[in-house]
Amino acid sequence: MDRQFVAPEAPETREMPEAPSLGAARLWRGHRGRLRLPDGLPARLGYDAVGMPTDIGRRVMKCLPRIGCVFADDQRWWWIVPSGSNIDVAWPPFTSYAVGARMTDLSGEYSGRSRLPRLIHHPQDDSPYTPPIPLYFMTCHIAGIRPRWSPGDASGPSRAI
Repeated sequence: MDRQFVAPEAPETREMPEAPSLGAARLWRGHRGRLRLPDGLPARLGYDAVGMPTDIGRRVMKCLPRIGCVFADDQRWWWIVPSGSNIDVAWPPFTSYAVGARMTDLSGEYSGRSRLPRLIHHPQDDSPYTPPIPLYFMTCHIAGIRPRWSPGDASGPSRAI
């Protein structure tokens, strides 16, 4: 079974990185969790999440012009992106890509030492998504990593889309 992290009602401020954990968390006995989007934000394209270390997440947030839902725990920030944002894209090695925004606790990351992910950014419009390509390029830029469009090709897409 899943454990779901319940997002809070719409926050009063656009960005709340230091806000206390809001809302209740429903935990199940399994080792899987799915980030739950706030009510009123339809995810018509499905959704995945890109996780990155907190320090990089803070820097990325300052640079992107449009930001969707962002969740955070003590160690990582999780950016909501449309499903399939990992296809033909080699996300940097320090990131985590969670298909369906499901996170698996393989390292004990969600043991008693780490708080559960909570919503720290609610978008101003009705879309939960951060555009994945700007997120990808900004993440690579901040980390000093050359963007790659597929795991075997550092030059870009192999065909026009």
